[in-house]
Amino acid sequence: MFGTYKEEDVQILLKDITGQVEPMDTQAREARIQSGVHYSEMLPVEYEPSPAYLAAYQDALDRYAGMTADAVAAVAEQIWREKGARAALVSLARAGTSIGVLIKRYIAARHGADVRHYTISIIRGRGIDRNAMDAILSRHRPEDIQFVDGWTGKGAISRELVKAMADYPGVSPGLAVLSDPARLAEKCGTHDDFLIASSCLNATVSGLLSRTFLRSDIIGPRDFHGAAFYRELLDRDMTYAFIDTIEAHFPAAAPAADDVRPAHSAMEEVEGICRHFGIQDVNLVKPGIGEATRVLLRRVPWKVLVCSLDDEAHLGHIYQLAREKGVMLETYPLENYRACGLIRTLADN
Repeated sequence: MFGTYKEEDVQILLKDITGQVEPMDTQAREARIQSGVHYSEMLPVEYEPSPAYLAAYQDALDRYAGMTADAVAAVAEQIWREKGARAALVSLARAGTSIGVLIKRYIAARHGADVRHYTISIIRGRGIDRNAMDAILSRHRPEDIQFVDGWTGKGAISRELVKAMADYPGVSPGLAVLSDPARLAEKCGTHDDFLIASSCLNATVSGLLSRTFLRSDIIGPRDFHGAAFYRELLDRDMTYAFIDTIEAHFPAAAPAADDVRPAHSAMEEVEGICRHFGIQDVNLVKPGIGEATRVLLRRVPWKVLVCSLDDEAHLGHIYQLAREKGVMLETYPLENYRACGLIRTLADN
């Protein structure tokens, strides 16, 4: 174990690469990504949130703790009904890890069962960590595995899971998430694109762990995918402040998942955005509050599309980040999402 998650909450199936990779600043990293270097071969410099942004995060946590807890309860009950005490939660590092901890804690509190929880790496274009999967399948039946993440964007990771699980008969590629605006998850707490406060920050709500890393000079054929531990941020770690706040709001009874369907699918909406703005690469469009936040935190944004410029309740942290970084906010008639980040094409600069 490394990082600040507790051993009773999660088993981290990642290789500790702390000190072996020099983080790159956002501009240099974005240029390399757009020139063809895979994002998993680099680590970003962690964003240092300003006092104003931390205040926006705390406001989001306070405002949406109840909704987040309801979504945890709703999706946890779906997992429990299908898999019971034999469930093996497999969260996708790093955004899924705290969500997996919360689902595990909800099941323990409501059903008295101590289900196992692992966190592993899956990387768009590179696949799932096969060594980690082998370790899990040596302990659990394929049908007991439940993949967990925070939310769905436009489905890149869902598609990656489907492709990867072709090699693991009996393991469902279906995701369990809190927020499923793309309507691609097997199980979800809600289809609403609501703000999960942990999406507002990076390592400091993720056990002080980096994004996962895969490069052959550091990750050998028998190694798990890697992650670095930002020990220097120990005094700013808010991982358990987030987890404990949500846990304190667990409802007595789980709400039913909603089922209001928009006119267009998530992918149709993304394709429409590409056409409207003349974007050739769909990977430069990042829909959903969580994905738009990530664009502002660790990519080079072009602009952020929002349903409204007056939705402080849902989008206050995005307004704050956009102000800090000088990024244009533009209203757009989004259907499935409340926000969408557009990444700047550096070759056009």
